[in-house]
Amino acid sequence: MFEKYVRFLRGVSINKVGLVGVVLTTSSFVTFIILELARIIGVFTSAYAGLVTYLLFPAVFILGLVLIPIGWYLRKKDTGLSGKELLAESFADPDTKIGFFGSTVFRTIVIFTLINITFMTMAGSRMLNFMDTPRFCGTACHSVMNPEWVTYQDSPHARVACVECHVGEGVGALIDSKINGTWQMISVTFDLLQRPIPTPVHQLRPARETCEKCHWPDKFYGGRLRTIVHYGNDSASTPAYTTLNLKVDAGKVNPGGGIHWHVSEQNEIRYASVDDLRETMIWVERKLPDGSYKRYRNANTNEENVDEDQIRTLDCIDCHNRATHIYKDHHDAVNEAIRLGLLNRSLPYIKREAVAALTKNYADSVSAMEGISNGFEGFYRLNYPALASTGAARLDSAVAALTKIYYRNVHHGMNIKWGTYPSQIGHRYGTGSGCFRCHNESMVDDSGKAVSSDCTLCHSILAFDYDKPFGYIETADTTNPEYQMQQYLRDEFLKSISE
Repeated sequence: MFEKYVRFLRGVSINKVGLVGVVLTTSSFVTFIILELARIIGVFTSAYAGLVTYLLFPAVFILGLVLIPIGWYLRKKDTGLSGKELLAESFADPDTKIGFFGSTVFRTIVIFTLINITFMTMAGSRMLNFMDTPRFCGTACHSVMNPEWVTYQDSPHARVACVECHVGEGVGALIDSKINGTWQMISVTFDLLQRPIPTPVHQLRPARETCEKCHWPDKFYGGRLRTIVHYGNDSASTPAYTTLNLKVDAGKVNPGGGIHWHVSEQNEIRYASVDDLRETMIWVERKLPDGSYKRYRNANTNEENVDEDQIRTLDCIDCHNRATHIYKDHHDAVNEAIRLGLLNRSLPYIKREAVAALTKNYADSVSAMEGISNGFEGFYRLNYPALASTGAARLDSAVAALTKIYYRNVHHGMNIKWGTYPSQIGHRYGTGSGCFRCHNESMVDDSGKAVSSDCTLCHSILAFDYDKPFGYIETADTTNPEYQMQQYLRDEFLKSISE
């Protein structure tokens, strides 16, 4: 049954070039099928196996197909035979005498062509699907993308595929992403990339096409109660609680303010920034009801001539600039670890010593792991020798938590240190300028009036550095000042959300 196909393969191997082409095409086809079956049943799961399966073997398959006609061309040139004579010589098939289009050779070519088209379609489809997976994005170029992969897995969007935000919809966006991906592979291969990699602010899709597919803009209203705890540098690492009522409203309920007022449909905020980096504003303007714009200029910058393509309409990612790849500030990371019980407050000066251990200047990750362990435990061995013995389990647990924090946020191979990628959410210590990029006394209009920086525009402060969480009451005595303060704060909160 297969004799004619074997004879066909032998025939197209007309010389060494053709033979190499047949060997490459046949072997890559068979190997691809075997590896694909192995991936389906779970034998191979790594991105590198996927790269070999979906990129290398299809490429080898195409190379083999190209070599076969080249071999025929060289054979024809050497012998001077016509195409029909070459067919007859190569295949020794009597059917070639009754016309090529009715011969076994032609039918075999048609069959193999259909097989080739089916194979390349399947391989191409599988390749595109594989390259759209987060595991491919995060692990295929491990040394480069490992920081993004680590933070992605520990983010609010860990179940959202990378392509949902980084690749647009349609054929054009797909082609652009693959061209950009090809350049990235070249950059990695020849070490042309920057370290750290700049935030791709100019390549991200508009928030209307990404964020708002899940975060419905018409639901940007109401308030959100948030309590922030940070711990002191004293021996007890004393907690201090700040409670805010965040005004999430987009301006429909409260026209005068609200965090999402900036991105509501009835408002439009535009700005230009120094070097187009979205960190230091040159000017910011808002659209008025009559269609004109009111501009506020930064008195600390001298740049006036801004290209049109550098003018940006503010949207979600101008503030939520680290919505997924979130690199934490060392203070925030330690505060969170203490709050979650990963760092035990029974250890004296745990907050101070944890921050000190994390922020020393380490040459690489290996020395950091050793330095954190030696420095942190060394402090307790020197100053609390009894604790170093009786509390060894607590110290070991703390060291494990600190090394995990360091590994997550600091990546020496990509020159990512504490604060390399600041967040523009809010205006807390250790982060970017956030709200104060626009809301500051240097951003003034033509009359000299500055953009308001009134705290109550975006939140009400219900408690600031309080020694207990908001709403926590130890006594029911109505004459107790602490009880009265808590009742007052509650009343203010209820009043703020009713407005």
